[in-house]
Amino acid sequence: MTATMTLTTGRAQASRPVRRSRSRITAGGVIKVVGLALWLLITLFPLYWIVLTSFKSPQTVNRFPIEYWPSEPSIENYTRLFSDANFGVFLGNSALVSLVAGATSTLIALLSSYVIARFEFRGKGAVLIAFLLTQMIPAFIALGPLYTMMTDLGLVDGKFGLILVYIAVCIPFSTVMLRGFFENVPDALEESAMIDGCSRLGALFRILVPVMTPGIIAAFIFNFVNCWNELFLSVVLMQSEENRTVPAALNAFISTFNVDWGSMSAAAVLTILPTMVLFAVASRWIVAGLTAGSVKE
Repeated sequence: MTATMTLTTGRAQASRPVRRSRSRITAGGVIKVVGLALWLLITLFPLYWIVLTSFKSPQTVNRFPIEYWPSEPSIENYTRLFSDANFGVFLGNSALVSLVAGATSTLIALLSSYVIARFEFRGKGAVLIAFLLTQMIPAFIALGPLYTMMTDLGLVDGKFGLILVYIAVCIPFSTVMLRGFFENVPDALEESAMIDGCSRLGALFRILVPVMTPGIIAAFIFNFVNCWNELFLSVVLMQSEENRTVPAALNAFISTFNVDWGSMSAAAVLTILPTMVLFAVASRWIVAGLTAGSVKE
């Protein structure tokens, strides 16, 4: 009798509809959603306005009242970039400088961060402090001495000189960044490889580098973007038009009495696209790299 009542009760409880807990709408939640929506609007509106202006014809760029959608869409601004401004040359210069400087600085930072993470030597703390201090000094403070030194070496107005400067600028940040990834990798991995016959460099490139691939990709992307967007050094060190990079070319659209908003907006869109594509393609490795270096196991 008792078992029958228990079974009946269990069936009755099982047949009852399960009430799902509904999230309550609170004033705090509404404020958060509205705040995030406003933040997203403020963040995306400048990008939308640049794209909108780039597709306006030169005759309607400064037309009043302001148009929030082009009444006469045109790609004239984009065609003028490549026919009149040689913007393709500037894109090629930036791509060459950024790729070479980003890859070289990442490789050098990989070696230096390995040494700092795995070895103890006198002055190690001072080196790390010096690397961190270089990130606090604005680049324009060193423009005068740097220009004098580059002039004496004959490296002004040349891609090789600009690449060397960018490598020197990127190495400290990349070294500090990759050092955190090395400290998360157990020493036993390379020790096992060295016992099996690998040299120290062999263990580094055969064992540690595949493990640290997300961190290396993240460091390279940060170096590439920093070189791609850098303005002050490229304006000072690149004097001839055929050697200009994209940021210096964008700056050239601003004259004393006029600003070519249409061409400048089109150039800005083409400048943003490579970095957006790069982050979209490598976002998985960037997130994995940043999170891998943030927690010490």
